[in-house]
Amino acid sequence: MSVIAVNDGTFVSELEGKGVTLVEFGAVWCPPCKVLLPILETLSEEYAEGLRVLKVDCDESPVTASRYGIMSMPTVIVFKNGEPLEKLVGLRPKSAYTNVLGKINAEAARL
Repeated sequence: MSVIAVNDGTFVSELEGKGVTLVEFGAVWCPPCKVLLPILETLSEEYAEGLRVLKVDCDESPVTASRYGIMSMPTVIVFKNGEPLEKLVGLRPKSAYTNVLGKINAEAARL
């Protein structure tokens, strides 16, 4: 899989009922966002079918960005079946994202 670009019109349909989805809110002009994208591509490949990765350009999709209270870029929100579970603001190392995904997967395994 790879990072899928979505917008105000496609966000909900790409998110709902799809298991674990990591969504990056950023912009093409944002330097930290450019650094984050290769990390997200790697996560998408490593988690394969167990993770969907979406990206939202806040300039092109202000309704979606506003809905989730995006104030800084990049912001990553991890969803499970359409519900937001974790929010990471700012550029973080890959380990921060893998820790959150590991926690969500561990919780799912307990159920």
